[in-house]
Amino acid sequence: MSTRWAARLAVAAGAAAVLVLVLFGGLRSLLLMAVGWAGLVVAVAAAWWMLTHTGWIRAAAVLLMVAAPTTVLILYAAVGLMWAVLVSLALWMLAVWLGRAALVEDRPQGMPERSAGRAGHPFLIMNPRSGGGKVEKFRLTEQAEALGAEVVVLDPESHQDVEELARQAVRRGADLLGVAGGDGTQALVAGVAAEHDIPFMVISAGTRNHFAMDLGLDRQDPSTCLEALTDGVEQRIDIGYLHTGEPGDGNPGRVFINNASFGVYAEVVQSPAYRDDKARTILEMLPDLLAHNTGALLGVRAGPLAVEGPQAVLVSNNPYHRGDPAGLGRRERLDSGTLGVLCVHVANAAEATELLLQNGQGRGLTEATGREVVVHADVPVIPVGVDGEALLLPTPVRCRLEPRALRVWVPRNRPGVPRAAPPMDWRRVWRLALTMGPAAAGRKAAS
Repeated sequence: MSTRWAARLAVAAGAAAVLVLVLFGGLRSLLLMAVGWAGLVVAVAAAWWMLTHTGWIRAAAVLLMVAAPTTVLILYAAVGLMWAVLVSLALWMLAVWLGRAALVEDRPQGMPERSAGRAGHPFLIMNPRSGGGKVEKFRLTEQAEALGAEVVVLDPESHQDVEELARQAVRRGADLLGVAGGDGTQALVAGVAAEHDIPFMVISAGTRNHFAMDLGLDRQDPSTCLEALTDGVEQRIDIGYLHTGEPGDGNPGRVFINNASFGVYAEVVQSPAYRDDKARTILEMLPDLLAHNTGALLGVRAGPLAVEGPQAVLVSNNPYHRGDPAGLGRRERLDSGTLGVLCVHVANAAEATELLLQNGQGRGLTEATGREVVVHADVPVIPVGVDGEALLLPTPVRCRLEPRALRVWVPRNRPGVPRAAPPMDWRRVWRLALTMGPAAAGRKAAS
């Protein structure tokens, strides 16, 4: 289906969603839509109050979160229009899906790549605990050794310095470094590979595999990543660094391949209770953190952008695609040469509601890009989440990007980066729906 016809069908489905209510509800349809929106706003506001308060206010907010949508549904049923509302809702969801599909532009050209050849002495580090034991499940050690790689399996009972293991391997002549493990371990070894300008290989044996996803690797079967050793291509991608010393002191800083998070999330994961009871720890800490009663007061500078007092900051190695309905998890490119910056600063229930109902477009969210981002605070040390690892770093923290500093080997044949649709924009959909086809445009020009 062409994007033009997808846009036309989106407009038709949206119109049908409204007509169903108008035809079968008459003037009551306007009241039904108003009540539905009011119930949604109340539920979102109640969720904010639940997160930012404790005691009886939190309990009342939970009740309101349940009561608001329940009351709306009861009202719809009482007037005998529940079926019409459900049909209208289904048509509206279809309209939004078609509209977003219509807005998907032609996939931008993928990152440049060239044939990788073969490594003479590949060195791989494997974490047997990652991903619930994927190293053993997929027999990654045996398969890699059969392809000529030297493999070190980490001891789950003791801490091992993976950076030092990688450096020792380079000194012994390793000409490729690879990791089967989580994003945090991959970042440390990637930093060594970038420092020595040798290829780096990712084996998607972690739990979330965010970096592997953005490289287009198969996250279901990590053994396919080993094909990069025999039939691979090389891509040059950007790499991020966190620097806590003085500029120009010669220290490259801590590497990050995905992102560094500051503020609420970083504070929560630092709590000793977080690992044992995540949900309870979050609910106990959020009220004071969101109100700035506890935790550091942050400030962010990225070029001309200056944000004071954000509750959460995310600095990413290349910007994330915010149109992804599954959340901030996809980057279509890793070689744009810019950091992505997201700052969340929500002061009250109204701003939280606006942020959610407008699909992330609101006063509570600031978005920017830049080659360097500086995060400062009113305390000398702040918690930072770096590729899923919880750290404590002295302030200010400087985030910088080294463009195309990392040589990554990936299999020639791989699933590819999942394509994320852009946020819904009804004006663009309408203009696209009114666009004439080539034949019609040609006839009009001829006349």
